[in-house]
Amino acid sequence: MQTDGRRPRLTPAIADVRRAVRESLPDVTRAADAATARRSRRADARADLLVALSGGPDSLALAAAAAFEAPRAGLRAGAVIVDHALQPGSADVAERAARQAEELGLAPVIVTRVTIDGRGGPEAAARAARYAAIDEALAATGAVAVLLGHTLDDQAETVLLGLGRGAGAVSLRGMAAVAEQPGGTRIRPLLGTRREQTHDFCRDAGLEPWHDPHNDSAAFTRVRVRQGVLPMLERELGPRVAEALARTAEQLREDDDTLHAMAIETIEDLVEHAEAGIAISAPALEANPPALRNRIIRYVVESEFGMSLSRAQTLAVVALVTDWHGQKGVDLPGIRVVRRGALLEFARA
Repeated sequence: MQTDGRRPRLTPAIADVRRAVRESLPDVTRAADAATARRSRRADARADLLVALSGGPDSLALAAAAAFEAPRAGLRAGAVIVDHALQPGSADVAERAARQAEELGLAPVIVTRVTIDGRGGPEAAARAARYAAIDEALAATGAVAVLLGHTLDDQAETVLLGLGRGAGAVSLRGMAAVAEQPGGTRIRPLLGTRREQTHDFCRDAGLEPWHDPHNDSAAFTRVRVRQGVLPMLERELGPRVAEALARTAEQLREDDDTLHAMAIETIEDLVEHAEAGIAISAPALEANPPALRNRIIRYVVESEFGMSLSRAQTLAVVALVTDWHGQKGVDLPGIRVVRRGALLEFARA
């Protein structure tokens, strides 16, 4: 890192990353205004936003850009470093990232160590622990938003992973640029920025990022997509595949949000409480297009019973509506779905 007090030369990479961060800061201001309106913003808040910093090139470039842009927008920016304790020397990596954050002028800088329980797989467990730690840091500092360093390349990888799972728009919509969460707003300023640009930013700014060896380990599905699948697609289909995948995610997110809003609006007229659970008018459900019909069923099951239905399970329930010939019903994990006359009834098994 530069220590002679000189500002780094404004290269294209530095300008692009700073611009991306600058354009995201109004979302922080809106989150702060909303929190104040709800009277949930602490009067003694020490920061308006935190940067989730691992010390890697993406988050380090984001932290440096936020340290530059936030004060110019009248915002106080701090950092949160989560030590997952998954590798030898992880505490040293976290301490180094904290020093870099302080040198950039971020304050407060919070370092927290988490325990990974492994539930749902190592990647999912680490992600859950990381976000829980971030939410605790937001609460401790009074910050209303966290900036996350996911790039366009991360978005493209997420879409490809969702395509492999076959989970439809829920997976293919990728990560949201702005996501309201109970702990605070999650903002991803770099979703339109290539990973190469964050590496160039660090080089041009004289920053020395940490390179996580897990990012090169083929033991992780995402790394295999990053190192094998996406380069192959760009080799065979052209160098702009990552951008095309990111655009696909954005378009699907718009469609998915619209269908979700339509489903919520429609549910109010279809759903009623049953003796042992909840019921939906089968004729009214059948009158809806398949995409809306399936979504209503999935939403009812998830909101009432906390279970996410697969497509096969959803279609089995739909058959009680569109192919009704007196069948006994459908057994889902912990849930029994039967048709009684014109009602589709959902109850705990």
